[in-house]
Amino acid sequence: MIAQDEQIRVTLPDGSVRQYPKGSTGLDIATQISEGLARNVLAAKVNGVIQDITRPIDTDANVQLLTWNDAEGKATFWHSSAHLLAEALESLYPGVQFGIGPAVETGFYYDVDLNGQPFSQEDFKKVEDKMIELARRKESYIRKPMSKADAIAYFEEKGDPYKLDLLEGLADGTITFYTQGNFTDLCRGPHIPNTGFIKAVKLMNVAGAYWRGNEKNKQLTRIYAVTYPKQKELDDYLFLLEEAKKRDHRKLGKELELFAFSEKVGAGLPLWLPKGTMLRERLENFLRRAQLRAGYLQVVTPHIGSKQLYVTSGHWDKYGEDSFQPIKTPDPNEEFLLKPMNCPHHCEIYKTKPRSYRDLPLRLAEFGTVYRYEQSGELHGLTRVRGFTQDDAHIFCRPDQVKDEFMKVIDLVLLVFRSLGFSDYSAQISLRDPQKEGKYIGSDELWEKAESAIIEAAAEKGLPTVTELGEAAFYGPKLDFMVRDALGRKWQLGTIQVDYNLPNRFELEYIGADNQKHRPVMIHRAPFGSMERFIAILIEQTAGNFPLWLSPDQIAILPISEKYEDYANDLFFNLQEHDIRGFVDLRDEKIGRKIRDAEVNKVPYMLIVGEKEAAEGKLSVRRKGQGDLGMMSVDDFVKAFQAEVKM
Repeated sequence: MIAQDEQIRVTLPDGSVRQYPKGSTGLDIATQISEGLARNVLAAKVNGVIQDITRPIDTDANVQLLTWNDAEGKATFWHSSAHLLAEALESLYPGVQFGIGPAVETGFYYDVDLNGQPFSQEDFKKVEDKMIELARRKESYIRKPMSKADAIAYFEEKGDPYKLDLLEGLADGTITFYTQGNFTDLCRGPHIPNTGFIKAVKLMNVAGAYWRGNEKNKQLTRIYAVTYPKQKELDDYLFLLEEAKKRDHRKLGKELELFAFSEKVGAGLPLWLPKGTMLRERLENFLRRAQLRAGYLQVVTPHIGSKQLYVTSGHWDKYGEDSFQPIKTPDPNEEFLLKPMNCPHHCEIYKTKPRSYRDLPLRLAEFGTVYRYEQSGELHGLTRVRGFTQDDAHIFCRPDQVKDEFMKVIDLVLLVFRSLGFSDYSAQISLRDPQKEGKYIGSDELWEKAESAIIEAAAEKGLPTVTELGEAAFYGPKLDFMVRDALGRKWQLGTIQVDYNLPNRFELEYIGADNQKHRPVMIHRAPFGSMERFIAILIEQTAGNFPLWLSPDQIAILPISEKYEDYANDLFFNLQEHDIRGFVDLRDEKIGRKIRDAEVNKVPYMLIVGEKEAAEGKLSVRRKGQGDLGMMSVDDFVKAFQAEVKM
């Protein structure tokens, strides 16, 4: 019988409480639950801190056992794999020196200094083979606390300047080493139990990376890789990567003539071509109609603003150094900025006249283009640009209206998702980090009110949510919508933010029912987020096969020969009257070639006209992905088309 003071109480994620001997490990707990879990557990989350599954637990604790199915389990697996990569490199490239090797969203990388030894994709296979060879030895990851003096002595003897640099920022008593096989690394962990869990390895890329991200430092070799516990899972992942290449919005955007970039215009500044503009306008009009029904008022604000505007809002203090530099004018007392945010402008619109409690909520909406400086190396198609348009709106309301308005915005975001086929989503409640209050503006009381409103609204709407500390905007908490696309990738799309702070900074007021002055609350919202980023994600989600209502070209009319061009043109003008968009293919090509080209260009409907169609005033219809639908009258086609658009 174990004495009571030798027992600990362990609370599991399902709320159940179990007793275990003091000093039990996560692996002990997993073994008592099931042998299957014990075989698959990778790490333990103890009172919110992830640790090795073999570390003792000496006090009562909340414990979550992490497997490959948990994001934190994957991260532990991949960071452990980075150590395995380092061991393989050390055996193949004598004298290699190591920087950092973190897990990333899809795998891991290690920054290494090969001291002039060549390394390219041709070397990937031998490194992969070495990693598998080492993994099969099932070497345990062994944690060992080290004094700072001993740690420095170890890496001085080894000749590893990057680890010595890292040690400078670490306090004595916080330093740990991990060893597996013949490799020892400075690391706080945690790690998986042993290398035997790693069954499949693929090196993905090699690139240059300056040490500590500073271009004044030496450029290291960054090796990207991914590992899996089963070969089939790696094969599936590589298949999805190939699919992703086919769906890459940069590739499809060029092929479908949606957008382009020009070095003369400037990096990160997209040019919208006619078809892309049509797609974009359809999306904007869709949201404008929804906003009109929801009581929004459309506004337009300038592309620049006085620097003082952003000093007042707080954006200059937070982001000034990373934004485009101020614009000078002939007047030495004037400075302007390219607009980084729409909200300060909307605050000034609110102040154009006195407001009463009866005027609220006031909902101001704008498709406003903003400009933010991104380093050239971070730019990526439409997903990371320097100029982008937000479907921005700001709701000014009374405190008693906040939750109701917040819930209405949730409804608007979900309408967008339903209409565009995004069915796999969750909501992230992004709160401030209480340990880093210097990052935020405003009082604790206002933050608590704002955070409570978001949590309650999400709960009442029944949204699947996760909570993340430290992800709030500097002026308030937010609800971010995370969407998984057709390839299982996660994207952050719509966002809603509650803000008690900007109304204070801009001294916004309304006269209440008590005839006294009060501060409104401000809700920031953008269902699409950035139009550029949203369209990039939509292109990759649909592989360019947009919903019929959104397709830039909905039809291609294909005359079999020039004899039927007049009929084809008359048909085109007729269909335009029904708001059906497309073109007539008048090229001197065979009909088979015209059909193939229309298919490649993702045109939903191909309308073929020849002698019989012209004689009977009909058309032969082909639907992309379905084939020949037969001959039908123009009226029947219009009815079928309109019914599909309304689906």
